[in-house]
Amino acid sequence: MHAAVVTAFGTPPRWQEFPAPIPGDDEILVDVVAAGLHQRVRSDADGTHYTSDGVLPMIPGIDGVGRTAAGELLYFVAHDTPLGTMAERAAVDRRRAIALPAGTDPVAVAAAMNPAMSSWIALRRRANLRPGASVLVLGATGGSGQLAVQVARHLGASRVIGAGRDPERLALVRELGADAVFDLTDPALVEAAADVDVVLDYLWGKPAEQLLPALLTARPDRAEPLTWVEIGSVAGPEITLPSFLLRAAAVSIVGSGQGSVRTRDILAELPELARLITDGTFRIDVLGVPMPRVTEAWTAPAAPGQRIVLTLGE
Repeated sequence: MHAAVVTAFGTPPRWQEFPAPIPGDDEILVDVVAAGLHQRVRSDADGTHYTSDGVLPMIPGIDGVGRTAAGELLYFVAHDTPLGTMAERAAVDRRRAIALPAGTDPVAVAAAMNPAMSSWIALRRRANLRPGASVLVLGATGGSGQLAVQVARHLGASRVIGAGRDPERLALVRELGADAVFDLTDPALVEAAADVDVVLDYLWGKPAEQLLPALLTARPDRAEPLTWVEIGSVAGPEITLPSFLLRAAAVSIVGSGQGSVRTRDILAELPELARLITDGTFRIDVLGVPMPRVTEAWTAPAAPGQRIVLTLGE
């Protein structure tokens, strides 16, 4: 078969021949239809993701849509192995896959399922968002952050604030349903978000180190619970936080990602999310690129809010 293959970390994959995977126990072989070029996929391919084991060569791709020999369309999540989803065929663990109904748009599902899942799982399984709560999205200008604004609104948030750095993308975040948007360095952000119930943090690093103490200090009622959900670390892997702040406010800092939620619990959420993606509940700008052009897709700049999906003809 052919696949996108990474032979050196930090260099784009190339479309080349590669041995087809051999299905193991509970696995079947599927023809890949579409696989999303997510930020997580990029970090895997350059060896910087926390799950990376440093094994090369590797096929990137963490999820995808594939068709079985019987014609069934599946959305599946790959195991953490060097054999990812950007290939003509993939070995799929049926315990990590869901059947997609007739009429499903496989490209839309491949584009949006992973980034939408980050906020969907965070709000449903880690923050237990209650209807009418307010949400601040840090990193709202990224692809996952843009979907997080829409997911929070769909799940019942009464007020959603987006924060980021790119003015053009902040304008887009407002169009996607945010009640207010702020540059991360705008002092007005602290006042506007001082009473939020949940923070979805895709940034960590300096933005979190500066904003977390400021928000806790500014809260009108420090005994009112605040759940800070750490999802990504685009701005840095570490922060310094004075211990007294954890005693002086009712804040819970939790992570949401691979390992913090059981796989079966994640899979339980996917059918509804796939349905919402397909029926157009979430606004998604998708650019489909034939998989043999993976190197070009990897290096081409994406438009604001655009999701790149590598496709193979059915």
